[in-house]
Amino acid sequence: MKARRAWAAAAAAALLALGPRAAAACAVCYGAAGSPMVDGMNNAILVLLGIVALVQGGLVALFFAIRQRSRDLERRRGEFEVLQGGVR
Repeated sequence: MKARRAWAAAAAAALLALGPRAAAACAVCYGAAGSPMVDGMNNAILVLLGIVALVQGGLVALFFAIRQRSRDLERRRGEFEVLQGGVR
């Protein structure tokens, strides 16, 4: 059983290695410097990085706001009393 798997893996590797190289990569992968496809892909990467940075910045701002509110609550803890009892 193990021998069959080894032969199947070797055959698959040989087929992949002997496959056509023309289908291996596009102009973006090869890095054709003047290609509009490369420029578009670079711009798309920059936009996506900007969106990720914006979301992360929002999360950091949220955590700072939560921390500030918790500090304010700690400072004002003695100002209010919790009423004992309930509705009568």
